Amino acid sequence: MLFTADLSNMPVEAESRVIVRFQDCDPLMHLNNSKYFEYFFNVREDQVSKLYGFSFEAMFRELKTSWVVYQHQIAYVRPALISEWTRITSRVIHYNEDTMVTEYFMTNDQRTELKTMLWTTSKHISIVTGKRVPHHQEVMDYLAATCVPGIDFPNLEFSDRIHQIKYALSTGANA
Repeated sequence: MLFTADLSNMPVEAESRVIVRFQDCDPLMHLNNSKYFEYFFNVREDQVSKLYGFSFEAMFRELKTSWVVYQHQIAYVRPALISEWTRITSRVIHYNEDTMVTEYFMTNDQRTELKTMLWTTSKHISIVTGKRVPHHQEVMDYLAATCVPGIDFPNLEFSDRIHQIKYALSTGANA
């Protein structure tokens, strides 16, 4: 079973509190640029498991499919520092029959300062053929239930989204 949670009333956004580890930092005591990806992806895996009861293993086993990264867009706005507590938010902001775009962003612990933002575009593939395939209905239902409403992704510029999130953080609104 891919999802053990009832998708009828799912949150569209997940947030986790994460400390920046010493071993992940560069000599300037900043989180190494490549480590942001690990932090984001590990947190998202934990979040979807906890919130939605989603299992990547079940997707491989039952549907013989997976998502593979097609493209990243990342902005390093402010450095995350050694031993700093941060918050990582993740959410699906767009999907179609074979594509999903996940937005991640890291803030300081108080959620007043944007540190990094990432958009990851993933394609849905058959693990048997390695080719793109449409999402199964169960996956489409999950995406419909958990995608942030009201984001006009095809007409949204990455830099504009950064400004939207920074503004929301500065006013205490939902980013």
